[in-house]
Order: sequence, then C-alpha cells, then structure tokens
Amino acid sequence: MWLLVTIVVFFFSRFVSQKVKHPLCNPLLLSIVIIIPILSVLKVPFDSYYADNEWISYLLQPAVVALAYPLYEQLPQIRVNWRIIMLACGVGSIGSMFTATTIAVMLGADMDLIASLLGKSVTTPIAMEVSSHLGGEPAIAAILVLLVGLFGAILAYPIYSLLGVTHPIAKGLTMGTVSHALGTATCAEKDPKDAAYSSLALVVCGVITSILAPTFFTFALWLSQ
Repeated sequence: MWLLVTIVVFFFSRFVSQKVKHPLCNPLLLSIVIIIPILSVLKVPFDSYYADNEWISYLLQPAVVALAYPLYEQLPQIRVNWRIIMLACGVGSIGSMFTATTIAVMLGADMDLIASLLGKSVTTPIAMEVSSHLGGEPAIAAILVLLVGLFGAILAYPIYSLLGVTHPIAKGLTMGTVSHALGTATCAEKDPKDAAYSSLALVVCGVITSILAPTFFTFALWLSQ
C-alpha cells in the first residue's frame, strides 16, 4: 500500500513542479511535505512505511550509476578540462570537510556528530559508510545528505541566475560537489551538459571524501583537545 502511495505522491509532486516551475516546488520536497503529515495523522510507524518502500532504497545505487550516461556523452570536453575539474572537486571537498569540522568543534559538538557531518556533501551510500567507519551515526549522515541535497536542488539555479553563472562546467561541478545525487538529478532536468559535470563531480568528490575523511576526523580530535 505505502509503496503505491509513495509512487503516486511523487508523480503528483513532479506534475506540480513542472506546472508551477518554482524552486520551492521541488518534487522531493513536495513529496516529503505530503507524506509526513499522512503518516503522522494515520499513526503509521516509520518502520512499516520503510519496509513497504525498501526496494526503492535499493534503486539508489543503480540510479547513481545511471548518471554515468551523460558523463559518457561529454567525455571529450571532460578530457580537455580535467585540471579544472580536479581542482574544483578537490577544493570543494576539502573546504566542505574543513568548515564542517571547524564549526562543529567550535560549537561543542561531540565526535559522533562530527563523524556524521564529514560526509554531508557526498551521495548517501558513501556518506553512511564514511560515518560508520569513523564511529558516527549513518542515519544522521543520511539525513544531512538529504538536507544538503535539497538546499542545492532548490536554491542552486536561482543563485546561478542571480550571479549570471551560465557555463555548464561551473554549474555542474558546483552542484555535484555540494549537492551530490539530488543536485545532479536537478541538473539532468535542466541541461544534460550540467548533469554530466555534476555526475563527474559527485564521483570524484565521493572518492576524495572517502580518502580524506579520517584525516579531518583526526584534525577534529586535535582541535577539540
């Protein structure tokens, strides 16, 4: 039952999003706004809802892999601009982990939360694995990834328009670096070129974060002393 409800709500939200064409009418955000009150009013436990929709969760990783198609289409441009790509992804990943670690320590966050924060700007499976490896809470990491992705999906293109950013490399790399799969899905609806660079940034930043997260966690331990 809840699988059918989820699918119907999502397609309804997507229909509304296509008609209204406003950043706040993001299909995922609208789906959340509709489904949570339904579950609350009917007092449906989250475990029951999740069990009915478990197979959708299994589709997350294949969906990320499918983003390689626009990447393949833009391979010639990617080969030409690989230095810019690596620099942008490196700076973005390191900057994200550094600011998250520093601010969290300054605010007195415990190490479990800091471990969950380090993967906030990569896709969910990587973030959960990084958090688990560092002793954090994978569930918190997943929620943070969702929030960051939603902010990017909702606000990125209005910010691009405000600042006059039009180049697909600039739009795609920033979206993939900061807002991972949700941002990349938004790019796919806007421009295939944006989606290609966003999916590339998603993968590269995932690798960089997986490698450097333990170092930043050690840095957090040092700062907190």
